[in-house]
Amino acid sequence: MTTARSLWYVAPGRVELRSVELPPAGDDALPIRIVASGISRGTERLVLRGQVPPSEFERMRCPFQQGDFPFPVKYGYSAVGRVEAGPRAGERVFVLHPHQERCLLPAAWACPIPAAVPDARATLAANMETALNASWDAELVGSERVAVIGGGVVGLLVACLAKAVLGVAPLLVDPEPARLELARALGLEAAPAAAGEFDLIFHASGNPAGLVAALDVAAFEARILELSWFGDRPVTLPLGGAFHARRLRLIASQVGQVAAARRATTTHRQRLAQALELLTDPRYDLLLGPRLDFATLPTSLPALLETNPERPHSVVDYE
Repeated sequence: MTTARSLWYVAPGRVELRSVELPPAGDDALPIRIVASGISRGTERLVLRGQVPPSEFERMRCPFQQGDFPFPVKYGYSAVGRVEAGPRAGERVFVLHPHQERCLLPAAWACPIPAAVPDARATLAANMETALNASWDAELVGSERVAVIGGGVVGLLVACLAKAVLGVAPLLVDPEPARLELARALGLEAAPAAAGEFDLIFHASGNPAGLVAALDVAAFEARILELSWFGDRPVTLPLGGAFHARRLRLIASQVGQVAAARRATTTHRQRLAQALELLTDPRYDLLLGPRLDFATLPTSLPALLETNPERPHSVVDYE
């Protein structure tokens, strides 16, 4: 096993499959055959459009990325595979690796998947890790009034985690009827717009208008957790209104670092393992939408990334 096909973003709106050389095998390297990978819709859409700003070229690099932004670049970070040889042969693992048929990785990068988590659901691990980190950044306490604006994968996962806190009944806000129906199927309260005041608002819509809406419904000294990444798009906010008088806090949450509240006691590996354990809940299968064949990605992926399917998480099948 010396080469493998991988997905490359090569120009605005265009991807292709390329053959790449696998790295030399080290003493602890695991040969892994990928069986499924998840599309990170918001981030990969920006990569496809070439909208990663130059200031973020290095910070946006994912593990085992090849190439450089804007193009060509091998990108992705949510893959599930099986170890093909060695002491861990046959083990199912989650790896932060671009979309690729096979890979050869140091053993420490392969996180075991609980037996109760099927392959397709396990591709949600990177999104669940983002949602878990956001819940830690928010330092949510019981009985707070919580809204989540944006019913994509991360928004829905954040809302589900918030609901697990005693006394919290988060409101999921999204203008799309299909997203509201999905939220209700997950056991969440949902509405096309927020009304009233909230102590904590997670913004995950990817649309600047959603962040403006969060400011409008923020209560006195409320916290607004920003989970959207806008790439090179400028965002204008009406901070001349009640932003200062209400003493609002706008907080960035990003998965690259463990949330400050847990950083001293939790490693990246431990956070990922906890995210995978949370995925033992079968209701998260409701998030799984379009399935793509790896071989057809050059034609199917660009079209998919420019749409919003009813089920937001797309899975790539390799078998």
